[in-house]
Amino acid sequence: MNAPQHGGPDALGVPPHDFSTNANACGPCPAALVALAQADRSRYPDPAYTALTEALAAFHDVDAPRIVLAASASEFIHRISALAARSGLRRAVLPQHGFGDYARAATAWGLACQTGQHAGKDEALHWACEPASPLGGVDAQLPGWAARPGDWQVLDRAYAPLMLESQGTAAPPPAHAWQLWSPNKALGLTGVRAAYAIAPPAAVQSGVAQRLRDLAPSWPLGADGVALLGAWVGSEAQHWLAQTLPTLRQWKAEQLQLCERLGWQVLPGSLANFFTARLAAGEGAPLLAALRARGVKLRDCASFGLPGHVRLGVLPPASQQALQRAWRGYHLGHDC
Repeated sequence: MNAPQHGGPDALGVPPHDFSTNANACGPCPAALVALAQADRSRYPDPAYTALTEALAAFHDVDAPRIVLAASASEFIHRISALAARSGLRRAVLPQHGFGDYARAATAWGLACQTGQHAGKDEALHWACEPASPLGGVDAQLPGWAARPGDWQVLDRAYAPLMLESQGTAAPPPAHAWQLWSPNKALGLTGVRAAYAIAPPAAVQSGVAQRLRDLAPSWPLGADGVALLGAWVGSEAQHWLAQTLPTLRQWKAEQLQLCERLGWQVLPGSLANFFTARLAAGEGAPLLAALRARGVKLRDCASFGLPGHVRLGVLPPASQQALQRAWRGYHLGHDC
């Protein structure tokens, strides 16, 4: 199995101008930073996470037994894939372009991977993400998600809090689907690993939600993860998040214009704080390596099935100017 492909820091360290992740570029969230500073790391968390589970349930207006905590979204993806395989499912139905851990986890647990348009009729673990990565738009699979006995359907909502377009208000997820939330992106704190899922009522009644908890190690969340998720549901963090969206919207408009000036074709449909662009003819891995050497990192979309494309998280004007300088330096053959 190939090594996973992700954005963010790499062997060269932390990129000064990192377009390769989709974290909220207005972050970190001040309320979350305060919560992290006050976290008590000298003691174990409550192993049942009673207060946190109740707070998350209240935030989403669901019963507490529907909340399943996870060390991260990636950890949950692997854990539910393992349980699906142990429960007799043999396939995973994935977005045509999507997060690589869906396929990695399925493959690791012996599930055959298929894209939505090639899905068969037998029971399967279905994945969708909205806004979808890397394109940032509506996931084409969701309209076809009817409740079918035996199917497990998981909607990844990592980017739902970062919807920027007015027409991008996410529709309520199907009542029979799981929801996976990883708010560290929205809070601008991707280094703190913490996530949770909301189980559909049927998964609670059948015992699937509890079996998923039973597969987790003791204390999947440390003090930092508890603090992050506790801050996430607070009014201060939610107010801060709402205040960042107009700024991100303006930065995105400027960044789209920059890509046009660079001769890159932006793929339409992005509703979120990131988008995908096709590089100009003759640009590719050499350009990305040269930009990285100049402190600018973009996300190569080859692992998403889109060679010759890059995904760009929205960053402030100073970083956009750095991208333009680095691109010009590459084409002129010297640093600018």
